[in-house]
Amino acid sequence: MADFRAATAAQWRRAVLTGEVSCVELTTTALTAAATMSGLGAFIHLDPEFALARAEQQDRTLALLKQSMSLDELARSAPLLGLPTAFKDLVSVAGLPLTLGTATSPATLPSSDAPLARTVHQAGAISIGKTQVPEFGLPCYSENQLADPARNPLSISRTAGGSTGGGAVAVAAGILPLAPGSDGGGSVRIPAAACGLVGLKPGRGRIPDDDPSPSVQNLVTSGPIATIAEDAALLFDVMAKQGTKAQSAVQQALDNGVTSLRVGVTTESPFSPDLDISLAEDAVQALENGITILGGLGHHIQGTESCTGPERFWGQNYHQNFQALWTARLGDLTFSDQQAELLEPLTQYFIELARSRPQAATRQSIAVLQEFADDAEDIFGPWDVLMTPMLASAPPPLGWFSAFAPEDNYVEQCRFTPYSSVVNVLGLPAINVPVHNSGDGLSWSVQIIGKRGTEEQLLAIAATMMR
Repeated sequence: MADFRAATAAQWRRAVLTGEVSCVELTTTALTAAATMSGLGAFIHLDPEFALARAEQQDRTLALLKQSMSLDELARSAPLLGLPTAFKDLVSVAGLPLTLGTATSPATLPSSDAPLARTVHQAGAISIGKTQVPEFGLPCYSENQLADPARNPLSISRTAGGSTGGGAVAVAAGILPLAPGSDGGGSVRIPAAACGLVGLKPGRGRIPDDDPSPSVQNLVTSGPIATIAEDAALLFDVMAKQGTKAQSAVQQALDNGVTSLRVGVTTESPFSPDLDISLAEDAVQALENGITILGGLGHHIQGTESCTGPERFWGQNYHQNFQALWTARLGDLTFSDQQAELLEPLTQYFIELARSRPQAATRQSIAVLQEFADDAEDIFGPWDVLMTPMLASAPPPLGWFSAFAPEDNYVEQCRFTPYSSVVNVLGLPAINVPVHNSGDGLSWSVQIIGKRGTEEQLLAIAATMMR
């Protein structure tokens, strides 16, 4: 059985185009791997019949197109041709059950693809199922009442992160070559970092199929998860609808490289004034490795401490304001008494918070964060990019977060991921880059935050750091 980690996604696609392997063979490989490694909890739903039917159609279409198109033309028109993938179970895929990770209602069966799913499928990718997510994608761990929890392939007793936890597991285990995710507070970067992968959160409005609103309430953006930056770039090109030109902006950045950037480094978290944020030794080591790697690549490393303090840098009362923003729309959800009993305790807590908070207080918190986001570019000061740790501590054991009372569960999640949500508030792009392996087999990443419109630059930085 082939392991998708044995070659890059672009190499697998090339193998399909040249006839070395068929779409059906790659899809069968992914389905077999998913079944063999079902104990990892990567999937809520697998559908071999659905996936193989699409793969057979792709093979027939490819045979016809080869009669009139060159391999390079085919690669540009269908950049994900034959590559198995899977969307998290928060995204509608026509013909596949949609659960949103909740036991409160039966799964629905969408009749059409969500816009992003349609874009990825039109590029030639083949969905084999739906990946594990937490209820409504709210927490940073992928556990629910519907299916086995997403287990970290690097240490199966630990969480894989969330909310794109199942997708990260599938890529890290070699079941899939890449996976699309969505990130509202770290949901691409957190599981990617936990599982030793690359995850890119594009800036607000960069992905055409996402909500285009500039509002700070528009936290979620779609982004790729992959083993290497080049594969993440391949999927990002499709998600961003970069077109079919001979060389994308991402590839140009990868080929040309990035030199002489001013890199600001900070360990200050926006949660620090309210929460005790402490870094594990391996998180510190990862940051030191990032500094060494970037310095060795010719970038200029600068600390941020002499220029600004944490409150000036991140804004004030962030913990309170972000909690208000994160839960604001949950108060509008309605459930029967029977459904409410099936909600996760954390979800119930968030809903109660939203309903009990005065609307004026919620509006004030959102206004403060909106002003903060509007000044996002000013935060950079003299730096081209900012580097932080990605996770403050190792991924905890499965069930660790949910063992806390809901209010403490939320606080522990913030302590685990103190650098991720602020990037969503600011609407900026960010990428996590694995730079350190600890003695217990876990992977540790740094986070690189860029200015608006610098996704290609971030992918190029990640690629050079990992070479």
